[in-house]
Parts: sequence; C-alpha cells; structure tokens
Amino acid sequence: MKYTYDQLAQMIDHSLLHPTMTDQELEDGCRVAARYGVASVCIKPYAVQRAAGLLKGSGVRVGAVIGFPHGNSATEAKRHETGLACRDGAVEIDMVINIGKALSGDWDYVEGDIRAVCDEAHQHGAKVKVIFENDYLTKGGAGLGGDDFKRRLCQIAGRAGADWVKTSTGYGFVKGADGRYSYQGATEHDLALMRASCPPQVQVKAAGGVRDLDGLIRVRDLGATRCGTTATAAILDEYRRREAAPR
Repeated sequence: MKYTYDQLAQMIDHSLLHPTMTDQELEDGCRVAARYGVASVCIKPYAVQRAAGLLKGSGVRVGAVIGFPHGNSATEAKRHETGLACRDGAVEIDMVINIGKALSGDWDYVEGDIRAVCDEAHQHGAKVKVIFENDYLTKGGAGLGGDDFKRRLCQIAGRAGADWVKTSTGYGFVKGADGRYSYQGATEHDLALMRASCPPQVQVKAAGGVRDLDGLIRVRDLGATRCGTTATAAILDEYRRREAAPR
C-alpha cells in the first residue's frame, strides 16, 4: 500500500453533522471514530462536552463547527461560540466564512471575522480550519474569477491565522436553473489550487464527496492533510481488506 493505515486514518475528521443526528447516533459515531483511530470527530457545538467525555483517552480529538453551515452569524457570536466550544473540550474549530461578505468584496470584514475566531481558539490552544464553501464560489465575485477568488481567500485566511483552509461544509447545495440542487464538495482542481495558494504553514482540508479509499488517497496526493467524511468505516475497512489480500 502507498500509505500506512495510520497515515490515512490520521487524515480523517469523522463527520457527525447531519441535521437529524440523534444523541444515540452521535455516541455511536464517536465510538466508530475511536475504534478506527481517526484524527478527530467534527461535531456540533452542543455535543462537544459529551463527545469529549466519550473520547477521553482515545487519542481522537474533538472538533466543533462554528457559524455552521452558512457562516452568517455575527463575528462576535462566532467568537463567543468558539470560546464555549473550547471550554467544553474542543481542540479544533471548523468555522465558515461570511460568504456573502466575501462575494461582496468586503475583504476587511472577512479577514476580521476569521481573525476573531482564530485568536479566540488559539488562546485556548485549539487550531482552526476555515471553510470557504467552494460550490458557491465557482463564478467568483467582487471582480474576480472563481480561481482568483479562492486564491484571495487563501491569502486572507493565512494572514488571519488559519491553521487549515477547507473546501466545503458538506451542505453547500447549489440550486440550479431547473430548481434541482447539486453539490460537488472537494474537487481535485480546488485542492491543488488551495495548496498552491496557501503559505506553507497553512494546511488544506477536503470535505464533501470523499467516500472511498481511492478518493482519500487522491486527496492526500494533492496535498491535503485532513479530510472530512462520514464514510470512515467503509474507507478504512477497505484498507484492511487490501492490506490482507494475497500478493
């Protein structure tokens, strides 16, 4: 195998964010994360304290989403939500930028919004992943094409103190002219672009659309160090099957 089990498992942020997720499903998901030895669980803020208790001693980090999924909370609300999550046991924060402000070209607002969350999280020893929601950015905005727009966001996130930039929430559904909703999530093009556009200290996280082992390997090959997925068990079970197959 090209990568070890631990190298791939430690890329995975096991996503427990579905709107209908019950308390039992959350607890079961935390146990899956511990059993497979992934990097973290990515969960809603109200669940941080419970997850931290369940995962204590497992080596699995607790991560919380902030301003999720649309990034529209006021900056002070995002900062406060971050502080609460960190005090409850979160050591990683996945925040959504204010997408409308970015598309309006209000770069100072966007940078200040990110910096407020980063500063609060870093005071608690937590790290921050900044979510762009690339499905909403394909046409660009503020006088920039899509790729240049994403490059600009990478630069801003780096200046504001981000530890990662992240492609998507997993819930950025775009309504088409026919009224149907579509979603791409992490594309190879965007991952390569984001890795090339970030300063070296800023890592890249893929989210949305990575559902199998080959997809996770492609993400790693493109330079991403984390990947949000709900398909943890399927991905890592497939690794074990391939590992055990006769050569």
